[in-house]
Amino acid sequence: MKTRKLGTELEVFPVGLGCMGMSFGYGGQPEAEAIATLRRAVEIGVTFFDTAEVYGPFENEILLGRALKPVRDKVTIATKFGFKISEHGSGTDRMIGVDSRPEHVKAVAEASLKRLDTDVIDLYYQHRVDPNVPIEDTVGAMAELVREGKVRALGLSEVSAATLRRAHAVHPIAAVQSEYSLWSRDPEDEILAVCRELGVGFVPYSPLGRGLLTGTLSKPDALGASDWRLTLPRFQAEAMEANNAVIAVLEKMAAGKGVTTAQLALAWVLHQGDFIVPIPGARKIRHLEQNTAAAGIELSAAEVAAIGDALSPDKVVGKRYTEELLALVNG
Repeated sequence: MKTRKLGTELEVFPVGLGCMGMSFGYGGQPEAEAIATLRRAVEIGVTFFDTAEVYGPFENEILLGRALKPVRDKVTIATKFGFKISEHGSGTDRMIGVDSRPEHVKAVAEASLKRLDTDVIDLYYQHRVDPNVPIEDTVGAMAELVREGKVRALGLSEVSAATLRRAHAVHPIAAVQSEYSLWSRDPEDEILAVCRELGVGFVPYSPLGRGLLTGTLSKPDALGASDWRLTLPRFQAEAMEANNAVIAVLEKMAAGKGVTTAQLALAWVLHQGDFIVPIPGARKIRHLEQNTAAAGIELSAAEVAAIGDALSPDKVVGKRYTEELLALVNG
C-alpha cells in the first residue's frame, strides 16, 4: 500500500478523510450511516481521519471514537483545539473566539481523549493561531503532552511561514493543515516551500472546494437550508453561476482522462508533492471510494500544468471565507 509521511512520526495513506461534514457545518447525517462510511474507509485502506472538538461541537469526536474503536490500531486520528466554545447556541454560533493558553491546550486534550475513547491523540493541531498567546507558549504546552504520552505528533492549521518556523524551533511540527485546492492556492505563496524545507507534512482541507470542484453543485438550492456553506462568498448565487463555467472546463478535462471531476481535482493536489495528504470529506460511501481511488491516478507534468492553468484562482469569483473568518487565517 502506498503511504506518505507527515513529519517523522506519522505514515498514512495518501488520501485521508475529513470528518467534519458528518456532524457539523454541512447538515450532518444519521450516525449509523456515518459509522458505515468510516468503517468502509478503513476497509479500503484509508488510515488518516481528521476531526476537531469544535465539530458539533464535540459530536464528531464522539462519533469517531465509536466508529474507530474496533480498528484503533490501524488508524491515525487527528483532532484540534483552539476555539472558545460557548455553552449556548448551536453550530458555528458557539465559536466565540480563540483560546490557545497552555492550560486550555491541556484541558482540551484531556476532553478529546475521553470523547475519542483513546489513550493517545496521533496528531494534535492548533486550529487557529491565538494572537494573544505567543506560539512558543502554545507549542510548549503541546510538547508537554507529547512527553506525557498523550499526543504522538503536533500540527498547526492556517499558519504563516514565520509562525511555523517559530513553532518548529520549540518542537518538531509534523503537519500543517490549510485550505488548498485548484482554486484556493494561498499556501503556494510561502507555506508549502517552508514545509518542504523543514520536513513538515502538508494536509489540505477542502481540496474539492467544499464540494464545488466535484461538479455536482451548481446552485445554492442544492444545499440544505442549514448548510454553513451558504454563508460563504463562493456559495452565493451570482458567484456559483459565474464559477460554473470554470468547473465545466475541469469536467471536460476529467472526461478526457476517464475519471470523475473530483478525482482529477484531487489528483492535481496529490501531484503537488509527496509530503501532501489531502483530506476530502465524504458522507456517502461511493464518494469516499471515488476520492480514495484518486491516489492511483497518474498525471504528467504537462497535465498538471494544464489543469492548474485552466482553474487558476484569478478565474474564480468569490473569496473562500467571509472577512471575519479570513482574519483568523495565516496567523
